Amino acid sequence: MVNVVHKLPKKHKLLIVGFLVTIIALMLIPTERATASKDNDAKPLEVGKRYELQVKLEEDEQITDLNSPEQAQTLPTYEHTDYQVRNGDNLALIFKRAGFSAQTLYKLVNTNEETKKLTKIHPGEVLSFAKNDKGELQQLKYVLSKTDTLFVTLNEEGRYDTSIDSKEIETLTKTASGTVNGSLWTAGISAGLSEKQIMNFATIFGWDVDFANDLRKGDQFSLLYETHHVDGEYIGTGKIIAAEFINQGERYAAVRHTDGNFYTPEGRSMKKAFLRAPVNFKYISSSFNPRRLHPVTKTVKPHRGIDYAARTGTPVVAAGNGKVIKAGYSRFNGNYVFIKHGNTYVTKYLHLNKRKVKNGQKVKQGQLIGTVGATGRVTGPHLHYEFLVNGVHRNPRTVELPKSEPLPAGELAKFKPVADTLLAQLVREREMQLAMN
Repeated sequence: MVNVVHKLPKKHKLLIVGFLVTIIALMLIPTERATASKDNDAKPLEVGKRYELQVKLEEDEQITDLNSPEQAQTLPTYEHTDYQVRNGDNLALIFKRAGFSAQTLYKLVNTNEETKKLTKIHPGEVLSFAKNDKGELQQLKYVLSKTDTLFVTLNEEGRYDTSIDSKEIETLTKTASGTVNGSLWTAGISAGLSEKQIMNFATIFGWDVDFANDLRKGDQFSLLYETHHVDGEYIGTGKIIAAEFINQGERYAAVRHTDGNFYTPEGRSMKKAFLRAPVNFKYISSSFNPRRLHPVTKTVKPHRGIDYAARTGTPVVAAGNGKVIKAGYSRFNGNYVFIKHGNTYVTKYLHLNKRKVKNGQKVKQGQLIGTVGATGRVTGPHLHYEFLVNGVHRNPRTVELPKSEPLPAGELAKFKPVADTLLAQLVREREMQLAMN
């Protein structure tokens, strides 16, 4: 055999040697790798054939195919029946209509603070009930809001568990702008703003602009604000991010900082020591005029303030922090409140229907101090407001007010780039609006 192999060509010798090496290698493979398990009557491995690797796992190491319908664990499903809350309904009536006892209602409502919210249901809302095979209340579903749904579920111990499913809110931004032709209300509504947004806008600039007196035809406004969406559906507006108002040719701008407050482009707080007006802008019967004709006596008498005509009961707030130095009643002034702000300023509020503060009381800016009325010598309900500087009457609309504090240098460095970007966006929006008109 050796002589025969020796006489073969070189390439044939190499083939035979390779075959012999393969045979020897297979003979040396351990029995447990060369054969399958004894339990399966394994046979010797054949050269060139693929074999499935047999892996035996311990019981706690078994792999579950989660994609297999047989193996996947499914959460319990509930078949709910909806019951709409009617006028005059209460929980007892609804539970009875759904086929559940007063005992079940008592047990469920007293589970925790979440289930007690069910006692505040309103007509038009929906309660969804699911029963188990025994006819017991298995689950109650109640939509709390557009984002939150309350689930009350019967557990294996026969008690109720609660959970709230909250949908993620997506926040986007939107711009709006407009031009004042009559009132800010009309212009704001035409721009697609809600009444709340219009009031918030006016509040931002309430330290600089008296919206009852200072508005002029042609004034312009623009704002950037949040909109909220759930599952792609619009659910409402959020905060104003930036705003701009051009009043009689003068531009005012404000940007919300991370602290929630608004600042000018230079980083000064929009909040100042005094509000320009102590009432929400509505109507005005008389402006500052030192030679005004008195409506009752018909004589020329100095009118050292502003009259804000509004319905009786309209809230009147303190224009700034201070201390009530007089609060009482007189024949001409009616119910009045005088507030001193430091050593320099005094504000006066006359003809109030009711006073809400007492003499000597400290007040905060924006705090309710009374309501509009028609007490004293007047022809109709209004607030007469005066502003004194060092004892001298000044026009509340134009008097120079103390400047607000700026942001610290570190915060200003963070604020400025963001503010510049947002305000540039507002300028583009305003210019686009003008071009369309």
